[in-house]
Parts: sequence; C-alpha cells; structure tokens
Amino acid sequence: MTEIRLDGERLEVAKGAVLGDIIPGHPLECSVAVIRPADTKTAATRNIRVTTTAGEVIIELNDVLPSVLQDKISSGASDTVTHPDILVLKWADRQAASFGLFLTDIVPERSPYRYARGDVILGCGGYDPGQSFLIFSKAPHIADHGAATGGGIIGRVVSGMSVLEDWKATDAITVMERIVQSADASSAFATTGRDLLLEEGMSIITYVRARAAGYREEDIDTTRAQSVEHLLLTYRSGRYHVSLDASTHIRDDRMRESEVFYEGEPHSRFEGTVTVRVSGRNRGSAYIYTDDIPGSPNHTAVGSVEHGIELAHIAGAGETFLFRVEPAQFDIRGMALSDAKVFAENRGIILNVDDDTGDRVIISQTPETTLEILAEKQVSVTTIPVTQVISVELFDAEAPRSTYIFRSITGLRWHEIGEMPLLIHFEGVSLFQPEIKKGTNINKENTPEGRVPANMLAITNDSRKSAGLIGCRTTENTEFGPTSEPFEGTNIIGRVCEPEKLPALKEGSIVYIREMTR
Repeated sequence: MTEIRLDGERLEVAKGAVLGDIIPGHPLECSVAVIRPADTKTAATRNIRVTTTAGEVIIELNDVLPSVLQDKISSGASDTVTHPDILVLKWADRQAASFGLFLTDIVPERSPYRYARGDVILGCGGYDPGQSFLIFSKAPHIADHGAATGGGIIGRVVSGMSVLEDWKATDAITVMERIVQSADASSAFATTGRDLLLEEGMSIITYVRARAAGYREEDIDTTRAQSVEHLLLTYRSGRYHVSLDASTHIRDDRMRESEVFYEGEPHSRFEGTVTVRVSGRNRGSAYIYTDDIPGSPNHTAVGSVEHGIELAHIAGAGETFLFRVEPAQFDIRGMALSDAKVFAENRGIILNVDDDTGDRVIISQTPETTLEILAEKQVSVTTIPVTQVISVELFDAEAPRSTYIFRSITGLRWHEIGEMPLLIHFEGVSLFQPEIKKGTNINKENTPEGRVPANMLAITNDSRKSAGLIGCRTTENTEFGPTSEPFEGTNIIGRVCEPEKLPALKEGSIVYIREMTR
C-alpha cells in the first residue's frame, strides 16, 4: 500500500494508484496541488499550519520553532504528530486559549507582558516547565503566562483568526505541518491531469476554503456585509480563476468592473488574507495573498483562508481551482417562492412574504446581504406572479461582450433575476431602454445576415444613435433587427423564450427577466 495525505487526511491507496483514483468526482477543469515528500521535508518556510478539530490556523514563526515543538511538526504525509494527547485545549477565555500539557526547558520570567491579538506564546502554568502550553492570544491583553524573558512569543496567527473564537473544551490540535511555498515548485505543482502516479508521502490539496470576514455562527459582525456579499457572489460557483499570479498574491478578475466600496478598518494583508479591490482598473477583482504586505485603502479585507493555502501558492495564471467560502450566499432573488421557502427553512431563516397566493417569483429581499440575514435570522421578500417574469437565453459564444453588457445593465450579472423598463410596443416589436453607464462601448458583434428569426433578442450597437436600446421582434424579418435598426446596427445577443408574455406588458413598466441556459 502507498500512504498519502489528501487535504490533510491520511489515506492508504494501492500501489500503482493514480490521482484520478482518489478524486473521481473532482471537476476536470480544476487544478489540484501536488506536493512530493522530498519537497515537503526541505521546504524553507516560516509558516506552519495547525489543524484543529474546529478548523485550520496558519502561524508565521518569528524565528526557528522551539526544539520542544519540533517533534510535533509533521514533515511529510507519512509522519504522525508525537503525543497528540497533549495537544488538547486545556483552557480558554476571552483573551487567550492554550493547548498542552508538555515538558519544556523554558525559564519563566515571572512578569506580565503585553500581548497583541494573534500572538502565539510558549508558556507554562504555575511557573512549572513540566506544565507548558502553546497559547494563542485572542485579544490584546496583559498577562503573565509563565513565559520566558520577552514574553515567549514564538509567532503570530496570519490566517484563521476566526477559528480561535470557535474553540471549545472538546477541541484539540490534530496536526501541525510546514507549509510549502510557491518557491518550492520543483517538487510542488498544480495539475489537472488525472494519470499522475501517487507516491509514498505525497500530499494532495484539492481545494481552498476561506471564512468570510465577520462570520461566526454564534456572533456575526456585519461591518463588511456589502463587500463580503460581493465575495460570496463571485464564488457562488465555487471556482477561483487565476487571472494573475504575482509574487505576493493571485487575482481573479471575473467580477472586475463591479461597484465595491471600502468597508471596515485598515487590515494588513497577511498570507491567506482575501480582499476585493475597491478602486482603480481592477475594482471588483478578488485577491488571495500568498505573502505579507501592508494594508491599503484600495482593498477591503473580506475573508481569510483556512485550508489549502498551498494551492493558492502554486496555482498559475489561467488555472482554475475549487474555492469554498463560508457561509454560502443567501440570495433568493429570482427563485420561485416555493423553492425559497425550502431554502430558507434549511438555512434556519424565517421567510416573511408579501403575497403567498399562486405561483410567484421573488424580485427583492430585505436585508439584501447574507451576513445581515444570518445575523437577523429572517428575511422579507417582495414577489410577483411568474406570468410577469420572462425567460431569456443568451448567446455568450457568439456575442460575449454584448451579453456581458446586457447582464450588467439588467442586473443579471449579480442576481438570478434582472429588470429593464419597457419603452414601447409596436407591430410585434418590444423595445426596452435600461440605463447604460457612460463610456460603455457597444462594438459590432454577431450582426445578422439575410434574415433575423422571430423572437431574437438584440442590442443596438454604437453605429447608431440609439446605442444601448434592447429589442425583441416576434416575427421574422429580412430588413430590420429586433430593435428596428438595420442589420449593421444590430447585435444579436439571445432569444426570448416566452414571447407570448410580451403583449401583456405595459409600456413604461419594469419587466423582470430570468436567464435560461442553452
């Protein structure tokens, strides 16, 4: 048998097994990190991952790890933690939490010391080195932890601070191991291949998991609720697309050009910090930091990585990997009311409905953000009859830029339901005039030739004065497009799937739309 580690869990596989054998359901387009044992043992890194029964914490060491803890650090997937029974949570309060007991050779200073939030301390109880603890500072405080001269600070928590708040009396440290940096890429790499032969001691990381800023099940801080919502929206598909990999971070540009504002206090961007950019050309892009750099008013910190930072270190530009953010987004806009009731009940949320008669679709929710809803444990919704919602199918392959603009101006880019005002009906043509941001360029794209079939959806391009007008024509035409412009001024972006609903719409009203996939 061959022993490996899969996302931190030890696993025995048959000799000759390949990567695909252990991750059969993993999406083929998503990379995983592969760390060979030789690389793990020689990696020069000051960071260690502490896996606890409540989650993962990343510690950056000030210097060399004290010798007493060396035998507790796993240097490869086949190594085990020495004496795991001494790494249980012994006590915790509002200020600190400690794991022990174990023997050290420290000489207690017998003096109080000032500690910052996130400091990791080597101390002892009753000034007895035989009763030593690994102590995590949960809040700024002054205390005598029986530490050596200088306060006994051996490092600081750079990721997973929220886990410290979740520790309970039954929790324990199960594994401590060094983290492989991207510089160790000779034996650590990302791959989508499934035929890789598994080797003894190999470590496989299949996903990155992060916790949103302010989220704890028992205590939710909504200070950054809007920015966190942007993060949850971006990763509702569970995919992180690496648009750029730099020396200090990776960046995902899929939601670039979104409106995001600075929230919260300045926050240093430690390794594992997740941010969204709030200004500049990359406004709306999401960043995961792989090194420590100072904070910036151009970024709002929206989360921290709790598992899989190695994958973020190793993944390169153009790669995609699984990225899970806790909590899952709570956005039921566009959902059928019957489905929303089940969804809310499963999340433990009270659903307050304006009208519960017939088949209805939700068009708005209050509060709007996930953190606010989870904090209040209830949400109020506005609904309309399903007969007033029109389904459309968009042609992304044929008109990628035009469909991007359409989703942006109708709101479909952010929610499962969009809206646009109906301007006028005439001779089988319905024209809509949503507001378009100044400076938006609508270049010619997927213009028709010969004829336009019935029920096509189109946007007028910049070659005409009415650029940005949306239209649908319910009959075939060989001269004019759905917006009643000549073919060269018409970008075909999709089709209306329920044209029979169009005649009942009133001019000047808001029309709600949902998207169907091809």
